[in-house]
Amino acid sequence: MYKSILPTLLCLGLLSPTVTADSPVEGQLAPAFKLQDQKGDWHRLDDYQGQWVVLYFYPKDFTPGCTTEACSFRDDILKFRKMNIALLGVSMDDVESHQKFAQEYSLPFPLLADDDGEVSRIYGTYLGIGGGVGIAKRQTFLIDPDGLLAKHYPKVDPDVHSAQVIADLADLMAAG
Repeated sequence: MYKSILPTLLCLGLLSPTVTADSPVEGQLAPAFKLQDQKGDWHRLDDYQGQWVVLYFYPKDFTPGCTTEACSFRDDILKFRKMNIALLGVSMDDVESHQKFAQEYSLPFPLLADDDGEVSRIYGTYLGIGGGVGIAKRQTFLIDPDGLLAKHYPKVDPDVHSAQVIADLADLMAAG
């Protein structure tokens, strides 16, 4: 139960979150991962070698900002597909929660379950309050076809983020 109210407590300023690691920097090799999606399928970063990847971290399924962000990505999915972009959402919710969230909002892309927070930690997005309880901070990483971090969004506005990512990817791809 406590994990389910954590995003609300953070937003109200009732908790002092701690970040456990620095985020990797642009130009570095993106940290490897292996996570299950809402269908139970496994995804590794290496599976997307040769393709641009949008790896977006978000705090919690079914919360207002996270739903807005996911639905914006959903609404722009044809643009991402036309550009041959892999779109992957990551939170510390489990596979079952992701399954319900994806079904409720018809999300046509993988939501990866980082339920132990390990991937959030290596990407520097983990926010914890102690005792192993935490959430992923809302951040996004663009990973180029060679596996390098091309862009990091440390602060994200869920209302405009999808359009911003598409525009930045178009620029990066044209320059590349």
